[in-house]
Amino acid sequence: MFLKELTELSGVSGCEYEVRNYIKSKLTDMGCEFYVDKLGNIIAHNKGRKNKTIMLAAHMDEVGLIVTNIDSDGFIKFEAVGGIDQRVLNSKPVLVGEKKIPGVIGSKAIHLMSSDEKEKALPIDKMYIDIGTSSKSETEKLVNIGDYVSFKSSYAEFGDNLIKAKALDDRTGCSIILELLSQKLDADFYGVFTVMEEVGLRGAETAAYQLEPDLGLVLEGTVCADMPEVEEHDKSTLIGKGAALSLMDNTTVYDIDLVRSIAKIAEDNNIMYQYRKSAAGGNDAGVIHKTKNGAKAAAISVPCRYIHSPVSVASKKDIESVLLLTKLVILENQKGEKHV
Repeated sequence: MFLKELTELSGVSGCEYEVRNYIKSKLTDMGCEFYVDKLGNIIAHNKGRKNKTIMLAAHMDEVGLIVTNIDSDGFIKFEAVGGIDQRVLNSKPVLVGEKKIPGVIGSKAIHLMSSDEKEKALPIDKMYIDIGTSSKSETEKLVNIGDYVSFKSSYAEFGDNLIKAKALDDRTGCSIILELLSQKLDADFYGVFTVMEEVGLRGAETAAYQLEPDLGLVLEGTVCADMPEVEEHDKSTLIGKGAALSLMDNTTVYDIDLVRSIAKIAEDNNIMYQYRKSAAGGNDAGVIHKTKNGAKAAAISVPCRYIHSPVSVASKKDIESVLLLTKLVILENQKGEKHV
């Protein structure tokens, strides 16, 4: 798998070039046909037996920050790019800009906060990035307004086949598509690595418009809530229980017959799967399913704890379930036809 390398790259929405360059190099090594469209999506083609156009989608971008101001003392002000819980930001190490200037997100010490301030989540406008400079001119030698900021977080394996890393949403999906492309399946599909999903599903919209898929399969890292003090009915997905199939979210009501057919493939082949119980959030299926004449779409996801934060946790077993299930769905949908 390609997950370690992918998660340690920076790729905040709108600045996915590191991830894109890595994926391009791997596709070139595989001898896989691909092109990059004007928006920055990578569209790779695995040629094989075909009776419909299948689009696999995974987004290259991750949530992060962007530099908006530098004050007189050299501290950097920022805004969030994508949906970030501001409660997890304070004290986190970051990398700023293309030079990857190391910094840390800081704020007023708790000793100096009023009672009212201590009881509330610290808003972003009360935080800053400290890169160790002491003046605006020093900081400006290293950082520019508009520089992207990514979390500094390394990949590690621990516990019972678990991994921790940043950007598991959605480098898990990117890694799975690369793995499927490397297998040279005798089944036709497009592997699409999209841009700017976290800020409005933008890349997938233009890619789907180009491909006009009959079937869109979105491979995602999705929210997991199998932790203490969460009610059973609120546990949207569970780590270690297999691929998560979505029924509905804020952008898509999934075709129930398609979802059930995928579940049956999983059952027939002893692949662990679960239904995603939450309807919150959304993914690239939201634009794929309504492009041009429309397409059937499904989301097959890897449950991830602490999603949209500097570090998430996922199970290698769940990643393998998504990989195997997606492969069989592709083969089933292209079964019995000649090469084109």
